[in-house]
Parts: sequence; C-alpha cells; structure tokens
Amino acid sequence: MDAEAMKMLGAGLAMGLGALGPALGIGILGFGAMQALGRNPEARGAIMTNMILAIAFAEAIGIYCLIIAIILGML
Repeated sequence: MDAEAMKMLGAGLAMGLGALGPALGIGILGFGAMQALGRNPEARGAIMTNMILAIAFAEAIGIYCLIIAIILGML
C-alpha cells in the first residue's frame, strides 16, 4: 500500500474508533435518564440538565476525533 492509502486508513480508523466511545456514552446516558424520569418524573429539570451537559461533553470527544481525522487526512 502506498503512503496516501495508509494515511486515509489512519484517518478513517481515528474517526471510526473515536466516535464509538461517545456514541456508546450518549446511548447509556439517554437510557439512564429515561429510567430516572420513569422513576421520578418530578425531577425532570435536574435530570435533563445534567443529561444534556454530559452529552455535550461526550460529543466534544467525538468532535476532537473528527478534527484529528481531518488533520491526519491533510498531512
């Protein structure tokens, strides 16, 4: 394989594997929030606020992986 193909393979793997963690994390967060809302609907405000904040942090990791993949593709 040539260097360009290896570079694109590395960028694809960086993005693919880097998005796996945040995707699983967001799924688990959503599942936990829905269970918590089912048990205690009165705490909706606090649960939703904390869930959205945690999802934003998990999504930031995915965005960092995207930036790294773009940088690897441009090198």
